[in-house]
Amino acid sequence: MQRGRRWVGTATGLVGLAALAGLLLCDQRLQVVRAQARPPANGYIDSAACAACHPSVWESYRRTGMGRSFYRPKPDNTVEDYSRKNTYFHLASDAYFTMIERDGRYLQREYQLGFDGQQTNIVEQQIDFVVGSGNHSRTYLHRTSRNTLVELPLAWYAEKGGYWAMNPGYDRPDHRGFGRLIGYECMFCHNGYADLPPGNPDPDAQPVFSKIPEGIDCQRCHGPGEKHVRLARDRAARREDIRAAIVNPARLTPERRMEVCMQCHLETTSFSLPHALVRYERGPFSYRPGEPLGEFMLHFDQAPGQGEDDKFEIAGAAYRLRRSACFRKSNRALECTTCHDPHATLLPADAARHYTAVCRQCHGVALNRLVASGQHSRSSDCVGCHMPKRRTDDVVHVVMTDHYIQRRKPARDLLAEMAERQPAEGSGYRGEVVLYYPASPPKPEDELYLAIAQVRDGSNLGAGIARLSAAIERYHPERAEYSLQLADALRSSGKFEQAVPLYEESLRRRPDSLANVEKLALCFLTLHQQTRAVEILRSGLDRAPGDAGGWHMLGFADVEAGKTADGLAAFQKAIELDPEMPEAYNSLGSLWFHMGDMAKAEPALRNAIRLEPNYAEAHDNLGNVLSATGHFDEARYHFEAALRYRTNYSSARYNYAVALARAGRLNEAQAQIEAGLRGDSGWSDGHEFLGTLLAAQGQLRPAMEHYREALRIRPDFSRAQLHLGEALADSGDAAGGLPYLQKAAASSDPAIRQEARGVIEKLQKRR
Repeated sequence: MQRGRRWVGTATGLVGLAALAGLLLCDQRLQVVRAQARPPANGYIDSAACAACHPSVWESYRRTGMGRSFYRPKPDNTVEDYSRKNTYFHLASDAYFTMIERDGRYLQREYQLGFDGQQTNIVEQQIDFVVGSGNHSRTYLHRTSRNTLVELPLAWYAEKGGYWAMNPGYDRPDHRGFGRLIGYECMFCHNGYADLPPGNPDPDAQPVFSKIPEGIDCQRCHGPGEKHVRLARDRAARREDIRAAIVNPARLTPERRMEVCMQCHLETTSFSLPHALVRYERGPFSYRPGEPLGEFMLHFDQAPGQGEDDKFEIAGAAYRLRRSACFRKSNRALECTTCHDPHATLLPADAARHYTAVCRQCHGVALNRLVASGQHSRSSDCVGCHMPKRRTDDVVHVVMTDHYIQRRKPARDLLAEMAERQPAEGSGYRGEVVLYYPASPPKPEDELYLAIAQVRDGSNLGAGIARLSAAIERYHPERAEYSLQLADALRSSGKFEQAVPLYEESLRRRPDSLANVEKLALCFLTLHQQTRAVEILRSGLDRAPGDAGGWHMLGFADVEAGKTADGLAAFQKAIELDPEMPEAYNSLGSLWFHMGDMAKAEPALRNAIRLEPNYAEAHDNLGNVLSATGHFDEARYHFEAALRYRTNYSSARYNYAVALARAGRLNEAQAQIEAGLRGDSGWSDGHEFLGTLLAAQGQLRPAMEHYREALRIRPDFSRAQLHLGEALADSGDAAGGLPYLQKAAASSDPAIRQEARGVIEKLQKRR
């Protein structure tokens, strides 16, 4: 009963539930732009006022790395080559990046060579700010019309005389391009305190800035300067009142003084953990020098003995120093300012001599004795051996001094080049997260934060859920964030029904949080409660009608609920609000594809790829459109791009195989499916389609083996039931095939149901 084969593709479709969840958790693109609290930096002023009374310190500090940490690019602060050696090819994402100076503006341009060999997917963004003094690196930021800041992919590194390479986290095929938002945590340590728009702070809101200073200023270490300056200008003010109105770290206790530095240099890790949590009642820029750091934030670390004890990362100088015997045995006498003058930068020729003199304050007598006995070299560079320079684990193009003071220099090559660490999804640290600083919780209820640290990044999810649930039950916190974190953890562990009431409770306490609404809607969608998802999203958008991410998720929910026209309108609204949102274009194009309007689907999908050239789902969807319209060669280009950007992307591999089969390239189609099955032997769609390819070539026995394997993996797989029933009938076992055909005839898929009934009728006529 041989029959012609109908090669049916399954387009990637709209941004799926997993992708929506990833957007909510990772990049805030879907989250509403909300007003923030009154500028928390109350009492902060333009620090240029400090220069009037402290001109020499002011001028000296401006030349330090901190003083040059954040600025607008201008000819007098630009050391990079914007005219000749200004193009970088990134192999992993198959993209070119060019740095451009044009009419007094600085820009970063990305493009690819397309199917026809011409430049395509061109994105060009203005560089509005530079992060980094250039002592080690420079990163470039673009300020959007929404007053958010996005990081541009290409960076400049000072090593080897200066060169271009990707920013941390970008040296991968599927980097986020021009879509990575700069959060408040980034700004906290790279700049002076920014002003935020007025309103209520929402930790899940997009980070919006109203006024941005240029550089870490005096007030980050000395506290708000407004009162101090006002009194200094008042001839009647007493000297002691003027001095009392500003923080002088020299008059703080050693612990508080060290914390002024540790607010930014105590990062235990930049990889998933989390390394710190700012207390929910504190604004993002509300730390004041002199207050206990633990009252503003708590720091966490991996548990000892988990293979992470020697990590060396770019923002962990104080973390490494605190490991040193010199620090631990100094009774707080050794601190950052023992070696470093925050107001001045040492010349390279003076640095080794200065640091050695500091070391000799404690070790001079013992060192002289060791040198005299021949047990120590006569080197005058203590730091070179005991605090050597080393390549950082998280920013692999940067070499820095390791502040862990070691007895002996490690034997390995500490400067050897290394590839960027690419932890696969879900493969980060797994184990207990422990409190690092302060050494013990300042308050008993800080058990809530320690429990949140277990679950927020999934480090200790199972035990953490129980721990957080018990802590909430014990302390009954009033703020919504605690139940929200527990809900997030339950959702991450697949317990959607348990997450729903917690999201609802969190939303009751914070009804203006659209991010909370979106997470609740995602649970409803996963539980196939599409109507409830639509209702809650519409309610949220009534409060925040300008949120593009909310409209995009509503479109997805509408389509899932069978409201295609509403979904179409919601996607178009999202694009109207944010014309640079690739997910919305992808979902719109996929919906047009499913509606059969290829003429509208194609430009929408090309827009998604233009905005995010390594957007695997959009390449897959465009491949489907081009294959359906007979443009196989270009479709092939986009399917292969999708697989280049996501090698384990089974949907793209399936659709590519379908396109190859339609073009009569059955062997190539088979090779694609077999490659997918080597990566995932539990891929039911792959087994089913490989069976179909084998059956088309007359290889019924191996075809039936794959159909059976597909059904073992997914017993209700109606397409596999249909094809196994047909294959059994073709091999002469109509009786054996009939039960499978009958199951397929009861499928919820009308096409499979109709085809199965047709085959059954033909078999009955044969009798």
